[in-house]
Amino acid sequence: MGGPSDQILIDARDLVKIYRMGVIQVCALCGVSLQVQRGEMLAIMGASGSGKSTLLNILGCLDTPTRGEYYLDGIPVATMDDDQLAYVRGRKIGFVFQNFNLLPRATALENVELPLIYSGVPPRRRRALALAALEAVGLADRIHHRPNELSGGQQQRVAIARAIVNQPAIILADEPTGNLDSRSGEEIMAIFQRLNAERGITIILVTHEHDIARHARRIVRLADGRVVDDHPVSSPFHVVAAS
Repeated sequence: MGGPSDQILIDARDLVKIYRMGVIQVCALCGVSLQVQRGEMLAIMGASGSGKSTLLNILGCLDTPTRGEYYLDGIPVATMDDDQLAYVRGRKIGFVFQNFNLLPRATALENVELPLIYSGVPPRRRRALALAALEAVGLADRIHHRPNELSGGQQQRVAIARAIVNQPAIILADEPTGNLDSRSGEEIMAIFQRLNAERGITIILVTHEHDIARHARRIVRLADGRVVDDHPVSSPFHVVAAS
C-alpha cells in the first residue's frame, strides 16, 4: 500500500524564474514551493504580475525555472528529454486557456480530435473519443458547429473537451472564465467540479476572481512572486452543470 508521498502528483521546490530585459532582471517567481496531491482541485490567485501564470506554465512543462526543482509524479522534470516532455504535455496534462485557442475553420469535433491526431490515434477511435468528450461537456448536439457558431461558454466547453480527450491526470486552466459572463462561468466551473469528483482529475486553475476560486477546495495566493497564503476552502461553492 502506497504512503503519503505516493499521493503527491506535483512537487515544486523553491522555484525561481528570472526574466532579463536588457540590463534589468525581473523576478517573476522568487522561491515558490507547492505540493499538489492527486485529485485536488486548487485555485491559484493573485494580482496581475504576481507570478501565477508563470507558475502555471512551469507546472505544465511549457517553461523551465531559472532555479529550483519540479517533480511531476515523482520524476524530476529537469531530467526529461524533449520526447518525454512532449508526452507529458500531450497525454498527462490538459490545458484550458482564457481565449479558448480553437481552430476557427474546424468544427467542434475536429478541434477536439486534434490532440488525438498528434498522438497517432486511428480515425474511428479518434472520432469515438472526441464524441465522448463533447458529450461529457454537454455539447453532443453541437459537434459540427464551428467556433463562430458557438457562444463563448460553448467554445470553452469545446476547449475542455479537447483537454480531456486524452484522459489526462491534470487539467491546468489559465483564467478559464475570464472571457465569459457570470452564468457561463458558473457552468464551466460546474464541469470542472464534475470532472474532478467523478474522474479524479487533478485541476489547477488560475483566476483573479474570488467567487471563481471558491469553487475549488484549496486556494493558493501569490504576491510578488511568492506564496503569501495557502488554505483549504471550508465550504466550496457548488453548482450543477447544465445539460
